[in-house]
Amino acid sequence: MILDLDIGNTLSKWRLKDIASSEIRSRGAIWTREEWRPGPDIPDLDVVTAVRISSVARRAVLDETVTLLRQQVSKVYVARSTRERLGVVNGYEIPARLGVDRWLGALASYQLAGGCCSVDCGSAITIDFVLPGGRHIGGYIIPGLRLMKESLHLGTRNVAIDSNSEADGLLAPGTNTIEAVNHGIFMAAISAVNRIYFEVCDREDVSLPLLLTGGDARVVSRGLRIPHALWPDMVYAGLEACYPLTAAERAGRFSGAPHVPKAVDIEKIRLGLAFSTLL
Repeated sequence: MILDLDIGNTLSKWRLKDIASSEIRSRGAIWTREEWRPGPDIPDLDVVTAVRISSVARRAVLDETVTLLRQQVSKVYVARSTRERLGVVNGYEIPARLGVDRWLGALASYQLAGGCCSVDCGSAITIDFVLPGGRHIGGYIIPGLRLMKESLHLGTRNVAIDSNSEADGLLAPGTNTIEAVNHGIFMAAISAVNRIYFEVCDREDVSLPLLLTGGDARVVSRGLRIPHALWPDMVYAGLEACYPLTAAERAGRFSGAPHVPKAVDIEKIRLGLAFSTLL
């Protein structure tokens, strides 16, 4: 079995993947901590022959995790942000400072779709662009839905947005404080993603497929005016691309890869921007 780890600042997600069949056997998540000890929420390492890790947590968390895993597993791969990989050139002035989850998402999206816009809707919402040909031009980081809400110090009224809510309802003015906050942060998030996508595509004279991942991707998806696809395993797919261990991965087939959405015509993007400017 392959153990894939996506260690975030708050939550650490994992999945077990069968090496022979390339099928996902189980998944789980735990709160990020400095110990990766056996327990009911952690997979049995006795069946694991290789581990692939993406981590944006504190260095102590990663070091402790790697040390423990290497005591029980022969192969442990830790992803790093680099200057270039898999045909993509990192757009950061100091490549190592690009969050590895963003880097893996960009790599996976590029392998799937060529030029792309990858959006990760987690604690923060990150938006990265890779142009056709593989040039990563950088990206944007804005507060995620939960961070925006926490900044208002609402305490016990901090009720999450229902991911099944209709977009029209979330875009309407709230008629109580909880609704006003939820609809406001929803509007702020989707407006930012929509506008950033349109502005960058216009400036670079290119229209790109848009792929979404992260815990709040389903919510953000409801308000986007851009054809897009959800890819929950985008970061895992970046690990698969960097460290292919199964026959399917070596053939470029990534787990849970969606159908690539058709990009918006560039002239429609420019018409939309022109209309918004007039307003």
